[in-house]
Amino acid sequence: MEILLYVGGILFMLVGLGVSIGLHEVGHLVPAKLFGVRVGQYMISFGPRLWSKQIGETEYGFKVLPLGGFISMSGMYPPSTTSGPAKGMFASLVQDARSANDETIADGAEKRVFYRLPVFKRIIVMLGGPVMNLLLAIMIFTILASGIGVQQASTTIAEISQCVVPAGTSQTACTPDDPAAPAADSGFQPGDVLVSLDGTDVTTFAEASAIIQSSAGRTLDVVVRRDGTDVPLSLTPAPAQRAETDANGRVVLDADEKPVMHTVGYAGITAQLEYARQPIGTGTDMAMQQAGAVAGLIVNLPVKLWDVGVSLVTGSERDPNGPLSVVGVGRIAGEVAAADAPVLNRLVVLLNLLAALNIALFVFNMVPLLPLDGGHIVVALWDGIKRAWAKLTGRRDPKPVDATRLVPLTIVVAVLLIGMGALLLVADLIRPMNLLG
Repeated sequence: MEILLYVGGILFMLVGLGVSIGLHEVGHLVPAKLFGVRVGQYMISFGPRLWSKQIGETEYGFKVLPLGGFISMSGMYPPSTTSGPAKGMFASLVQDARSANDETIADGAEKRVFYRLPVFKRIIVMLGGPVMNLLLAIMIFTILASGIGVQQASTTIAEISQCVVPAGTSQTACTPDDPAAPAADSGFQPGDVLVSLDGTDVTTFAEASAIIQSSAGRTLDVVVRRDGTDVPLSLTPAPAQRAETDANGRVVLDADEKPVMHTVGYAGITAQLEYARQPIGTGTDMAMQQAGAVAGLIVNLPVKLWDVGVSLVTGSERDPNGPLSVVGVGRIAGEVAAADAPVLNRLVVLLNLLAALNIALFVFNMVPLLPLDGGHIVVALWDGIKRAWAKLTGRRDPKPVDATRLVPLTIVVAVLLIGMGALLLVADLIRPMNLLG
């Protein structure tokens, strides 16, 4: 059964990735057709064709290598104006790109080409794919936050610690010399619902925890609801040493790089976790936060990839905040699906992974380098700037920007992307990231 669940998690992520790529290309396809551009192909994946069907002027299909997708638009670049053999490797590459581009311009459809579109329409077409991934991520995060809810501690008590374990020890069981935990000594029971502490009504465990932590050694009047009846109790939180943390949950260190400790009240109660539905805009906020995190990862990508290489060679643990290949994401999805946890919890993690994957597709495709969508947007913007400057200075309209001149740079970027993918693939197979412990 565990193997079936593991495979099911991988299939869930593969299907989700396929849908995400398919919708990305739909984001390009629909505006291109609406603006009259001739689209010859809509393909999911690359390589040899698995299946296809001609509908109108567009061939829709699937290919073998699940590494992305594409649509083939007529006249992505202006037609070539040079003839004769190209001299030099780079010149040859540029000419080959121009020849391939010329072949997409069908007879009788010379005006239905991408490069003739107004700048804003070209930007809309190229933005369509990444924006589709962003919208899909927002939808998934909204379902998670406002439909299912965000898991948080409730005011219902799940467990009562029986003793106070000495700080800084690995002790997991009580000994006869350990003092009784305040909550156990005060008569708290699992299933009790916290109603008020020290005369203050509480609706979340965070509110109750804040009162307890600020009341070390002071007796509190507590009211709990037990089997529908309010029961008064007295609780005296025991003083305990706790490392101070910042707003991001990181331990604060002093000048000697040691944790900053302070005294807090300790009761010895653990809260039940529940899914609390959030306001409808929470999903969008989560997507934007994730996008910021992915953007930060991309900015530091060379360092992160170096760390992956070091981990691969030395066998050290990989950074849990580092990049992953599709294989790594699939492996984590399989482990989540097979984990010993409630079905809803596993589904939430899988949906989070899928949403994060779409955010990664959105941010990565916005990088302003060809062959990525962001590179095509930069070309369109540069074309618009040239035309605007010509109009402002009273000059003739310049020729359309010929992006085939950037083919050598595009090939360099493509090679780097392939190298990055290969490194992450090998690392995820040989030295997988451990996120679940």
